[in-house]
Amino acid sequence: MAVAAVIPVMHEQTLGKDLMDRLRAVKLDGWYPIGLLLDAMDRLDERVGRFGLIAMGRKLFELSHAEEFKKVATSAADVVYGIDAMYHRANRGHAIGGWEVVAFRPGEAVLVKTTPHHCVMEEGILSEAFRTLGIPTTVQQRECLRQGADHCRYALHSPVSDDKWMGGRPPQ
Repeated sequence: MAVAAVIPVMHEQTLGKDLMDRLRAVKLDGWYPIGLLLDAMDRLDERVGRFGLIAMGRKLFELSHAEEFKKVATSAADVVYGIDAMYHRANRGHAIGGWEVVAFRPGEAVLVKTTPHHCVMEEGILSEAFRTLGIPTTVQQRECLRQGADHCRYALHSPVSDDKWMGGRPPQ
């Protein structure tokens, strides 16, 4: 759904008939093979580019996580320290990678991820999570699995540095 929402018209022309047929077969409340989502991300990257992947990540967060997230999250700390649990709740399996907090200080954080999902799409997920809480934050990728690094590294920066960012946590 998130892939199709990024491309409101001409789905088949952009993603290809075979991929769209496979996506249409996914049940909204069902499980699907991760390869299908990874194929869709690669095709979106190839045909639409960076901004399409960011939009997909934002839409994926909105459709899959935002409602529950708003019930429990109140600070940037909840995003930073909760993204790994959110990822593992949404994705099953073993040896599927994850997220680690490397640094967390007022108005900034560093996260490392080793998930198979496209890193730019993950930027969209992170940025939408912060937007959902009303915390302006830039998300910049500093290292990338797709460019040969062992992980993706994200630097997060915000003008918000009070408890709305820290959530009562000490700096790390």
